[in-house]
Amino acid sequence: MDKDRVVGSAKVVKGKAKVAIGKAIGDKKLETEGEAEKVAGKIQNAVGGIKDTIRDA
Repeated sequence: MDKDRVVGSAKVVKGKAKVAIGKAIGDKKLETEGEAEKVAGKIQNAVGGIKDTIRDA
């Protein structure tokens, strides 16, 4: 498993936490940062998946 997949997954989890906290306290900025971090994590996870596929080919 590529390290990008691990880091990407961690970013998704962190982003979800920021969104939840932002919603709970009414902080739109934190909520938006969390959404952006989730997207970045999903992209990084996908890049890691592509690297794994290439390596395994």
